[in-house]
Amino acid sequence: MRTLTAAIGQPFNKSALAWLLAPSVPDVLFALRTASAACLSLLIAMWMELDSPQWAPLTVWVVALSSRGESLSKARWRIVGTLIGCCAAFVLIAAFPQEPGLFFCSLALWIGVCCGLATFGTGYRAYGLLVTSFTSAIVASGAIMQPDNIFDIAMARSSYIILGIVCEATLAVVFMPGLQEQAQKRLLERLSTTLLSTNQSIASLIHRPRAITLEPALSALLNANARAEYDALEMGPHSHAADHARAAFAGMITMLARGYGLALTHQLTPTNHTMLADEAIIRQHIQACMHPKSGDHFRFRLQSRRHAVEAMDNGIRACLGILGAWLVWEVTAWPAGPTFFSFVSLVYGLLATRENPLLAAAPFFKGALWCGLIAALYALLVIPAITAPELLVLLLFIPMIIGGLAARHTQTAGYAFSFNMFLPVLLGPANQGRCDEQSFFNTTLAFLGAVLFTRWTFLIIFPFRLDSHMRRTRRWIEKSLNHLARTGDKTQPHIWLSRNAESLVRIINTSKALPQEKTEQYIQEQILYMVKGLYLIFLRDTVKDKTFPDALKTELKKILRIWASGSSMRMQQTQDLLNRLKQKDVIPSAPDQALIQKICTYLHVLAAPMK
Repeated sequence: MRTLTAAIGQPFNKSALAWLLAPSVPDVLFALRTASAACLSLLIAMWMELDSPQWAPLTVWVVALSSRGESLSKARWRIVGTLIGCCAAFVLIAAFPQEPGLFFCSLALWIGVCCGLATFGTGYRAYGLLVTSFTSAIVASGAIMQPDNIFDIAMARSSYIILGIVCEATLAVVFMPGLQEQAQKRLLERLSTTLLSTNQSIASLIHRPRAITLEPALSALLNANARAEYDALEMGPHSHAADHARAAFAGMITMLARGYGLALTHQLTPTNHTMLADEAIIRQHIQACMHPKSGDHFRFRLQSRRHAVEAMDNGIRACLGILGAWLVWEVTAWPAGPTFFSFVSLVYGLLATRENPLLAAAPFFKGALWCGLIAALYALLVIPAITAPELLVLLLFIPMIIGGLAARHTQTAGYAFSFNMFLPVLLGPANQGRCDEQSFFNTTLAFLGAVLFTRWTFLIIFPFRLDSHMRRTRRWIEKSLNHLARTGDKTQPHIWLSRNAESLVRIINTSKALPQEKTEQYIQEQILYMVKGLYLIFLRDTVKDKTFPDALKTELKKILRIWASGSSMRMQQTQDLLNRLKQKDVIPSAPDQALIQKICTYLHVLAAPMK
């Protein structure tokens, strides 16, 4: 295919524009639905004569996602975060009406706490905390010059949010008929496809246990588990499909880890009874999703690892960034300072909890440049010739459709993220006038400056470093292994595995900057650590069996104490016990050979050297 040479000297293939020139039907439907909802919200906001109608379409693009369940979850937490943020801004304005220094220090501290706590959250609960942070800043900065109007500003802000969410939800109902049936079908497809992929990965382990890596399968499992949560939400409030789906995915992760351990001991076969039993339980949960029963009270929860260092870094970075934005406004006496401050807090809220904020900030800034360019064309050439809001919305429909298509494509989603949300904000549509050239350039400069300022803070203040994250993860795993070996520990296999799998996938997603050999070595090491932890749990629970031979129980408790102490000789001592078991030095005549074989498998995996 003929290629063009891009400005940076790299070949540009026409297939890179396939998302725009030959989009798929789902992509077109998503773009049409979201662009229509954004335009509808803008028209309604202008019909209601709201003072800042551009915030309504911004909300539509924020909450609009491919899955209706995702949109519902995100919209719900956005409303909660907005209401809490408005209340927080009201309290701060009331507490420091004549003390700007104390006010902005308190606001920065509040935003830092919200961003730090959001790092501990999961899903859109974390997003709700971020919405709380930047809503507080936007409402407070809007009211700092007119504190008597704080209530009106807070109510207006809430109105924009709710209007955008209602419009997006209404259009989603129109474009997505038969929501529950489609959601159940998607959920079953995810479960069946992921189980098939899991079985294929385990089959590959039979022949090449050392050459096969589990991270692609684990990544697919975690992604499917996250999507299943939203499918279950679409199925209705009284369904326990999400719990059964989580249990099924947890069983698949356990199957992968158990299969890896059995492959290391050359005991993994297509007819392994333990693996078949795991698969049977998984299929029972899939059947429960397919045929929900009345009176089903099944509950199942997974846990994520809490990143205390990242949370502290996020909180301190956000706090210092907000203080820096205020100082820029204070020192320069910039007329667009409140706008700059609001944009800085908003960008922090959008990027703070990304796996690597600095990595996400680069495409976000490039999308902001495109947004500024298109907005300039509209503000300087198109809008002056328009006399009716309906015509404005019709012409805005074109870039919104393009932005919606770009949001569905992996390579352009980062650009579309900022482009879609801020295009109407930069244009600032109004009923009784238009954004003049001076106001437009001031707003656009404040917007681009805020994005660039935020990107610099991500680079300078506690930047995310994957090698440091990997070292912290290794220390966390080793410490966790010590806890797992204690007989009083209550950690379940699926909790241990889900925490490790999530951390592993995060490392995979952010490992582009590190040498491939170093990353692969670390990943293999963490997978083996993960499997060792699983077998420590099995061994810890097996020792609690009252029918266990006393002599063997004593030896195994000794091994568990060695692992709990973190001794450097733990693998060697485990290997010694394994050798004595094979030579029948511990118990000459075991009553249950199958049990002894299982113990040998556990010990073999625990004694396996790191790669």
